Amino acid sequence: MSPNPIQDKLPEALSGQVLEILSQQQDPYLQQNLVEAGIVRSLDIDGSCLKLGLVYPYPCQSKYRQRVMGLTNALAKLDAIEEVECEIGLQVPTITAAGQAEQVKGVKNIIAVSSGKGGVGKSTTAINLALALAAEGARVGVLDADIHGPSVPIMLGVKEFQPVSTDGKTMEPAIAHGMAAMSIGFMVTEDQATVWRGPMAAGALVQLLNETNWPELDYLVIDMPPGTGDIQLTLSQQVPVAGAVVVTTPQDIATADARKGITMFNKVNIPVLGIVENMSYHICSQCGSKEHPFGSGGGQATAERYNVPLLGDLPLNVAIREAVDSGNPTVVADPEGELTAQYKSIARKSAAALVNLSVPTGLEIEICDE
Repeated sequence: MSPNPIQDKLPEALSGQVLEILSQQQDPYLQQNLVEAGIVRSLDIDGSCLKLGLVYPYPCQSKYRQRVMGLTNALAKLDAIEEVECEIGLQVPTITAAGQAEQVKGVKNIIAVSSGKGGVGKSTTAINLALALAAEGARVGVLDADIHGPSVPIMLGVKEFQPVSTDGKTMEPAIAHGMAAMSIGFMVTEDQATVWRGPMAAGALVQLLNETNWPELDYLVIDMPPGTGDIQLTLSQQVPVAGAVVVTTPQDIATADARKGITMFNKVNIPVLGIVENMSYHICSQCGSKEHPFGSGGGQATAERYNVPLLGDLPLNVAIREAVDSGNPTVVADPEGELTAQYKSIARKSAAALVNLSVPTGLEIEICDE
């Protein structure tokens, strides 16, 4: 089919009614209606059957059924339409990163997961975020940039992996749970320390990024080292990061460091996609009461102060720790569970926030009458 003006192919009244209804359907993450956001790509009228072609710019596979039902119910108001068929696809755009760093071959977007201090669950969040993006339909990879404490090999259950080169120029990444992964931990033993100064460590990681034979990826999630020192600053300047997710816990000492991280990203012109408040609360396994062992509201207050979204608040839950220690993170260990649903929500919000940096508008809708 080729793009055609609406009036040439559809009855004018019907086409207007259909587009009016579609323009009233808001995407909950892009904050635009389906037509404005360029999600509606084709309309095909076959008798009384309306065929919709939708293409989302961010992964949201788990929401497809709900969205199709909503559209069907809305369009059922039209007498001329008795049936609605909907085909949904994913087309993640490349968001050009600020700065002079060149794009990594095969990688559309790089998302850095950072924290102002260690011990807030940054790596666990990064791994489950990456797996959630993949579960929602995207092609995803992970780079472990935590040079002094690489944990991705253990968390993904591939600690015995050793990189090899098939072309003598690049290294093949590990494949774990359907994702490509690379880590300095693949090249040193578990008890071997990497005693490198900042410039050496940053240089090694940039080399690791650029000399890995990444498959075609919609997102490469980088688990950044904790803190806001020389390594973090150098990486932020030399790696084409499209957006950053900052992980914190609710207490003041953690949010104070998270704010330093946000300030660092602002200085190097990397958009902060949002904040994840980890260990936000604990649900008692005996009585079900909700407690806040590390205080409450720190993540929300920080988000409001810096005008960025709070992407989610995750519980202090032993199952999350047990899952990553076993090499089967929560999103793959319990794909239908409540914790996985929370990680998927964070993934959708993060990816949509990235799209909002450059929302496609004015895409022509393909319309056909058979």
